[in-house]
Amino acid sequence: MKRFSLVCLLAGIILIPAYAQKSPFTGRWDLTVTPKAANAKIYPDWMEVADKVRIQPRSGSAFYAKEFKAEGTHLNVVWANGTTTWDLEIKDGKLTGTEKHNGNVFAELTGERAPALDRKAPTSWTAPEPIFNGKDLAGWEPTDPAAANHWIVKDGELVNETKGANLKTTRKFEDFKLHIEYNCPDDGNSGIYLRGRYEVQVEYEKVDANDKFHSMGAIYSFISPAVELPRKPGTWETYDITLVGRRLTVVRDGVKTIDNQEIPGPTGGAIDSHEAEPGPFYIQGDHTGGMKYRNITIQVPKK
Repeated sequence: MKRFSLVCLLAGIILIPAYAQKSPFTGRWDLTVTPKAANAKIYPDWMEVADKVRIQPRSGSAFYAKEFKAEGTHLNVVWANGTTTWDLEIKDGKLTGTEKHNGNVFAELTGERAPALDRKAPTSWTAPEPIFNGKDLAGWEPTDPAAANHWIVKDGELVNETKGANLKTTRKFEDFKLHIEYNCPDDGNSGIYLRGRYEVQVEYEKVDANDKFHSMGAIYSFISPAVELPRKPGTWETYDITLVGRRLTVVRDGVKTIDNQEIPGPTGGAIDSHEAEPGPFYIQGDHTGGMKYRNITIQVPKK
């Protein structure tokens, strides 16, 4: 008994310092970036702090920081490019700080802990409701009013004639079941953003152009499809997508490719980082033209 007690005591001595040294920055953070330049637009970033720091910038893929150092209430992060840094302070569970490029202040940063969004699946859903009427763009608008909008409605289809504006719903949604049919041409690249923050990839670029985290059906750079399906450029395919909190299920062409997986945070191209809030659907139109969508319906939890 004495020996057992001594072992337990020693184990406790070892564990207590490790717990005490846990950084107050540990966890996921939804960031807002406000550039210093006049008329520059505010945009979202995202960060996850653990034994490494993972960063999702305003566009492109998530990546791990080159290095980081946490001392008390201060965190310094050096991006993978080696020239961008974040200097952050934490107070009352909020982050403030600056982003520097080559040592020069580029933007102010604020951040809050990402919400858990841990919700139970609804017991029932409403009947499918069209959110695209097949006649005109009613209920849809460009994400950027200043961008050239090349989306038209033709033969009941939502068509992006050439690359230009992204298109979003005027309505916002929380948890839902989405049905959407898409026709992606060869070399096409688009995406469907859930709540305006999480991109489901739509692309038929060259076969070896993208890895599994950036190919058709992936949650861009975060979740890869569990099943690889044949390429079908120029033909109609379907997504049936269920999102409850952070939990995502994707059925593509009748095959479940993502099964109740957690989305860790916003992907590149997100409209904002306010994950606790409802958001629109938006369809990416700024990569390539030739994309077509149709039969877009939504179901929401019954109250």
